Amino acid sequence: MIRQPAPKPQILARREAIIADLKRIVPGDGVIGEPLRLKPYETDGLSAYRQPPLAVVLPRRTEEVAEVLRYCHANGIRVVPRGAGTSLSGGALPLEDAVVIGLMRMNRILDVSFEDRFAVVEAGVTNIGITKAVEGEGFFYAPDPSSQLACMIGGNVMMNSGGAHCLKYGVTANNLLGVKFVTIEGEVVDIGGDYLDGAGYDWLGLITGSEGQLGIVTEVTVRILRQAEGARAMLAAFKATDIAGAAVDAIIASGVIPVALEFMDRPCIHACEAFAKAGYPLEAEAMLIIEVEGSQAEQDFLLGKIADICRRFDPISLKVAESAEQSMAIWKGRKGAFGAVGRISPDYLCMDGTIPTGELPHVLRRIAEMSAECGLQVANVFHAGDGNLHPLIMFDANDPASFAKAEKFGADILKLCVEVGGCLTGEHGVGVEKRDLMTVQFQPHELALQRAVKSAFDPDWLLNPSKVFPLEGNPALEAA
Repeated sequence: MIRQPAPKPQILARREAIIADLKRIVPGDGVIGEPLRLKPYETDGLSAYRQPPLAVVLPRRTEEVAEVLRYCHANGIRVVPRGAGTSLSGGALPLEDAVVIGLMRMNRILDVSFEDRFAVVEAGVTNIGITKAVEGEGFFYAPDPSSQLACMIGGNVMMNSGGAHCLKYGVTANNLLGVKFVTIEGEVVDIGGDYLDGAGYDWLGLITGSEGQLGIVTEVTVRILRQAEGARAMLAAFKATDIAGAAVDAIIASGVIPVALEFMDRPCIHACEAFAKAGYPLEAEAMLIIEVEGSQAEQDFLLGKIADICRRFDPISLKVAESAEQSMAIWKGRKGAFGAVGRISPDYLCMDGTIPTGELPHVLRRIAEMSAECGLQVANVFHAGDGNLHPLIMFDANDPASFAKAEKFGADILKLCVEVGGCLTGEHGVGVEKRDLMTVQFQPHELALQRAVKSAFDPDWLLNPSKVFPLEGNPALEAA
């Protein structure tokens, strides 16, 4: 189980007065303090960990966010930013003495320019909401996390989220132009804007993926792109997971860059087929979903070349979609994979590590071996094209021994990712889940430099203070 910083007794003692002050800043129904109404905010997508906050504030304007932060800074109150709460690393897990600032009511599309290809939206707009706002003119927003129906763009910026199509189009950082950013002192700063490559230091690069450590993003300017002429998917099924991993490496090495290249192993294939009835080959040990886009001739050429590569690995079956409907059927199971696995296991941990694609066969073999050693089943479904793994470790949260084994298994997978030249996270962030593994990837002096950046923006460590960095070595935090 994770440890949290000790709460500040002086803050807990002033709880009612703090809530009353916050209600004056954000009037109406903008502040939640009743214990029962705080329950929905006690956890996020990493639901194994729970902690009700001191209070929740739901501002509607940047000015309200700034005023709340000024108040919290002046009174030494910790702050946890929150979007939709879909974080799978505990990024929005509250603290007992913290105020959660939820941005879900800041959900307006502020500006769209099709000529200059950008959209300005508030932080609470959903990922898919951006595409829906521009698709009528033939545009879309490229990053597409699996939670895109619910996750919000502010949280995407904080975690540098990716998705199935990031192989071609990149993650959030590659599609971001600017943000409106509020510091812990309540200062509102515009960074970047509706243009490419602003002058000066890359503050936008620093803030993207900062996990709420440096400030709160209230508005986001993103690139929008022209939709392709068309897209088609194919399935390639194989006799073993390491063979499928070798096929992935061969596709990437060939120079062909599909729009998406997804991997599913046997447990995941069976769970998804039972859930979605997508026509997946149940006899396969592993399966690839590969999508290309462009004109009809370009699709035919790319799919033909990829099929030729797959045939070198003796596939059980190859199925190329001949229509948009067939492509949708292929994707149906993959998009519902996390929910499908939830039907066959009472609980699971969704891990997130990244490795060089050349290491896929070795890493998949080791994960299978570790699964047998610890006695917990794992289903693999992930973005294979860029080596972003998402092993789903199945366990029973009502059994403390099972939970402990799942946590250790997950930590061992992430250590393996680092050992082969990868890193602890691809798109879920560090949060609390990987906080104590940061010493596996970074040397003490590297962590000291990162903490120094955090301290420059937030000297008192009030912003999301229990995340990203191990509690030891943080002078501003007292370990519980």
